[in-house]
Amino acid sequence: MKTMSAFESTILLTAVSLFAQGARFVFQVLLSRMVDAQVIGLYHLIMPVMPVLMSLTALGFTAACSNLSARYHVMGDRKAAAQTVRLCIAGFLLSFSVTALVTGLLSDAISVYLLGDARARLGLLLLLPCVLLTGLENIHKHFFYGIGDVRGPAFTEVGEQLIRTGAVLGLLWRFLPQNPERTVGLIVLGMILCEVFSALTLSLLYRRAMGKRPAGVGVDRRELWGKVIAFAWPMALTALLGNLMEAGTTVLIPQRLIRAGADVTAAMSAFGVLRGMTMPMLSLPTAVIGALSLILLPKMAEAHALGRPQLCRRRCGKALAATAALIFPAAALMAVVAPTLGRALFHESTAGNFALPLALGVAMASLERVLGVALNGLGRQRTTASHSLVTGAVQLFLTWRQMALPGMGLRGYVQALLLGTVLGVALNWHTLHKAIGLRIEWFRWIVAPGLGALLAALCANLLLPILSRAGLGEAAVCAAALGFGAVVYLSAMAAMGWRLEEDKT
Repeated sequence: MKTMSAFESTILLTAVSLFAQGARFVFQVLLSRMVDAQVIGLYHLIMPVMPVLMSLTALGFTAACSNLSARYHVMGDRKAAAQTVRLCIAGFLLSFSVTALVTGLLSDAISVYLLGDARARLGLLLLLPCVLLTGLENIHKHFFYGIGDVRGPAFTEVGEQLIRTGAVLGLLWRFLPQNPERTVGLIVLGMILCEVFSALTLSLLYRRAMGKRPAGVGVDRRELWGKVIAFAWPMALTALLGNLMEAGTTVLIPQRLIRAGADVTAAMSAFGVLRGMTMPMLSLPTAVIGALSLILLPKMAEAHALGRPQLCRRRCGKALAATAALIFPAAALMAVVAPTLGRALFHESTAGNFALPLALGVAMASLERVLGVALNGLGRQRTTASHSLVTGAVQLFLTWRQMALPGMGLRGYVQALLLGTVLGVALNWHTLHKAIGLRIEWFRWIVAPGLGALLAALCANLLLPILSRAGLGEAAVCAAALGFGAVVYLSAMAAMGWRLEEDKT
């Protein structure tokens, strides 16, 4: 099987991630045109349950599949890699069966007492088949990531986004109007249809790639099961803790708004604007970070398995430099254009509220994610889990506390988000520095990207009112400001002599 180089894989995954993020954003825009903010709020109230269920069932096994497949691929033992996939699927199906049974039996209580809205029950039940299909898809997908062949996952990701958009919007067009509970159910049903395509396609591609009798000596089943569990449970715990905290924060936001005096409809609408409009806009640039993380995990695992800390430092340093160079200007420019872009796309005057602190929080979360992936590649899953627990608990507590203060409202959540991500970056960096001796490269990681992003944002901010007074539409104004800011940033980086890779081997 011919695999792609790390550079080629990164480029392909980056392109696919940008397409997928753009498709999801377009989906959010079109969805906001078809349903009201209350339905969007109910949809985003349910969706945090999905990663929690995935944490309980699949995420540990997908990470173990990626890591162990990378190791066996380096050793040329394809039979052991195939055994890994089979064991990960078996473990996932077992954990899913238990989780689905408990969730189904307690679905009414979960909707009323945990999510705080009885209308969430239908969507919650429909998430279960979606989790089953997504788990099977992700195990096969991460096998391909582990062996360095990302073409199959890239193809299915593109198809999945197109099918999801068409299926969801088609179902809504055909069956609306409905009450909010059934409308959310239609959205989740459309998600199930796209996951059927992804799960079947990746399963067929995997069987074609491995054949009936993969070459290699294989590994003892008990030994392999021990390796899978040893890797899977800390990763699952990390994801579970983080997702539980995120879900708790998500559920807490509308409840605290109601406690502060807003009625249920107004609280759900404000929540829908924040999570369904503002955050998707600001999160568009993180598509690149997702692709980078998928490549970084197996590459760090390979370098660690070979006992080469210098290679670990070099790969992690390049990943952090690329993250800073991409996410700093993107976050700065999106913070500038978010209020105008929100009005143009969503016809909602409040869609760009809190853009600056939220954009900074998105940038810090990207750095935290890359540092966490590097630690997982080094086998520090337990440490990452503890960091996730601490930062999640801090953010949850601050959200609960700050939103209760007079006049704070959503501003309290924004403050909690920003402080939680900064703490996560600090904790992950401290551990990574101790593990491999990685040192901060101030110019490449912070000074050059930060100054370039600041200059680009200031120039774009000056250009916005000029273009608005010239009579351009809001969408055209945002596009021109973003383009001009990007040119300014690239020029500033070139003038400062910034380079992605420095030979330190």
